[in-house]
Amino acid sequence: MTAPRSATGLRVIAPAFIAAAPSGVRIRTRLHPTPGEETALFAVGTHLGSLYRKDLAARIRMGTVPAAARGRTERKRALTALSSSRWAGSITRATEDQYQLGMRGLAAEVGTLRAACAAIGKRAAVPCGGTVDRAKGYRTAAERHRKTRRLAALQDRLTDATARLAAGRPRIAVGGGRLWRTRNNLEAAGLTPAGWEARWAAARLFLTADGESGKRWGNETIRIDTGGRLSLKVPAVMAAEHGARLHLCVPVLFHHRAGEWRDRAASNMNIRYDISHDPGTGRWYIDASWGYRDLPAPSLHSLHGSSVLGVDLNADHLAACVIDPSGNPVGAPLSIPLDLNDIPAATRDGRLRAAVTALLDAARDAGCAAVAIENLDFQDARSTGRETMGRGTRGKTFRRTVAGIPTGKFRDRLVSMAANRGLHIIVVDPAYTSRWGARHWRKPLQQTTEATVTGHHGAAVAIGRRAGGFRIRRREDGPRTRQRTSAGQPSPRPGTGPSGMAPFTGPARPTVTNRSGPPGTGSRAAPRTVRGASTGLIRTT
Repeated sequence: MTAPRSATGLRVIAPAFIAAAPSGVRIRTRLHPTPGEETALFAVGTHLGSLYRKDLAARIRMGTVPAAARGRTERKRALTALSSSRWAGSITRATEDQYQLGMRGLAAEVGTLRAACAAIGKRAAVPCGGTVDRAKGYRTAAERHRKTRRLAALQDRLTDATARLAAGRPRIAVGGGRLWRTRNNLEAAGLTPAGWEARWAAARLFLTADGESGKRWGNETIRIDTGGRLSLKVPAVMAAEHGARLHLCVPVLFHHRAGEWRDRAASNMNIRYDISHDPGTGRWYIDASWGYRDLPAPSLHSLHGSSVLGVDLNADHLAACVIDPSGNPVGAPLSIPLDLNDIPAATRDGRLRAAVTALLDAARDAGCAAVAIENLDFQDARSTGRETMGRGTRGKTFRRTVAGIPTGKFRDRLVSMAANRGLHIIVVDPAYTSRWGARHWRKPLQQTTEATVTGHHGAAVAIGRRAGGFRIRRREDGPRTRQRTSAGQPSPRPGTGPSGMAPFTGPARPTVTNRSGPPGTGSRAAPRTVRGASTGLIRTT
């Protein structure tokens, strides 16, 4: 989608806004079941997982129907006979949540396919080697033929996805579509058939229980008291083998937000629990989550009177700079490495958390009240990147770089971790921040530090200034009205000054005829440096 432009041809800058604070919290710790308890947990999870998959299939067959016609009461009644009323309620609620998530993913896929088809069709309509309305045609007829074949394939996928979206029939693989596709490439994935079967069975377990306010310890299905003793309700069809409730011997110990969790459990406030199994390490985990409501959010105007940390997200590092309430950069710019290539997902998340922690520490040390970031969403670029981001090895490298930037993870981690420290996130339009930041702020920043300053640090200044309501581009040096620097304008004569001002009696200033020539040839003299008293920047006059 083309961004709107003003009368001057520049993109219209969208207003900045404050990112919404997280609406809930989720904490995790390990479980230490005995072999017998582990067998019982796996049996209960497998049984409930089969019920969940059947209910999800029934919900998908219904398609797009009103809420009154979804038959949740009848489905819940049928599931209650095979489990319990509380397990049936958790299953039907999880089914509806998964269905709505699948519909949102299907809608996003339709949008991506439409954007890709539009990009290819626009270029295919132009003759090879030609240009029509700023749209360039393909270089050769062979390339155009390959692109038209790809366009036909994308149009077939778009037709199918559009029909499924209209009917309300998303494709959902319980356990994960990526793991399911790995079944045909076990050798490349480094898995054995038994290892894949273990992962697939663990991913399809269902041990999720929604909380209930007013009930003992906030949850009657999976219950953990303030002492850490965990008990789980066993489905009725399995009660003869495992008892009415399954009790774990080893207490559960939460480390993160333990006090907040204990207060909620003691007050009988709802807490949701999710139990999962990692077959690779043989470990069991439990997640506790609860939500917040009516969180206070400040106005953007109230944050303009405080310092802001501008952050520029790049593929291999984070560039940051502190901006004071007047819009001036303060101190030396900051660079935080962010190496996320070819490492496991858990390691990537850990390094991303470490980088965000370093950012928030810098904001705290500088007394900032907010962190400014760009509103980056590379969804459009990823969907049409093969047509708009170059060709060959260079284009593939650039597209791989864009795809590797963790925009979503960085945004989510930064918002949640900043909220824990009482900081706010200001999101600004990314238009021209890199170009204008490097042009107007890289050299002034370089004059304040001995470290190497790049255009990314200039972009961080531009982001911080836009978050504070300031313009990015700097005014040129010299008089604002240019009355003494315009070519051919004589210097003011004595006695002609404005009323109330002393007449100019000094020597006439030479007229600037060639600003680019060397000193002493009728051009402007060599610049002199003046250090600002408040900002520490060096400007030339």
